[in-house]
Amino acid sequence: MAAKLSGSGGGKYAVEANSEINVTPFVDVMLVLLIIFMVAAPLASVTVKVQLPAAVAKPGTNPPKPVYISIQPNGSLFIGDFPTDLSSLGDDLRKNLGGKRNPTKERIFIRADTEVLYGDFMGVMNMLQDNGFYSVALVGEDKKGGGGKRG
Repeated sequence: MAAKLSGSGGGKYAVEANSEINVTPFVDVMLVLLIIFMVAAPLASVTVKVQLPAAVAKPGTNPPKPVYISIQPNGSLFIGDFPTDLSSLGDDLRKNLGGKRNPTKERIFIRADTEVLYGDFMGVMNMLQDNGFYSVALVGEDKKGGGGKRG
C-alpha cells in the first residue's frame, strides 16, 4: 500500500510500501531443525549389525525402555550399543537398568545373528538365568512373503 501525503511531487513525506517477504529467518530456522534431526535420527536405533532370522510369531508388547543384547557371528556381545563379555554380562545389565528397575521382572531382548553358534547363544541364556534375569524374548525379523532358506 502506498500513500502520498504532500501533493504529487513525492518530497520528503513520500511513503513507499515494501512488498517483498523477508525469508531469511524462516530459512535459518529450517536449517537449524534440519541439523537437529540429522544428528538425532542415527541415535534412535541400535547400531550393532546382525542379520536376524525370520520370525512368524505375533509381536508382543514392549517394555518402556527395552534392553537389547546383541550377539554377533564371532561371539561378540553388546548391551544396546556397548560391548561386554560373558563374564560381566550380569553386572553390565544391572548398570544398564539402573537401580529403579527390578531385574527379576525385567524382560531382556536377545538379538542374535543367524550364524551364531548354539553354544554361544546358550552361554548367554545361562548367564542371564544365573544373574536372575528369567524373562527373555528373542528378536527375529518379520517374515515377508516367500521366506524360506537364504541363498
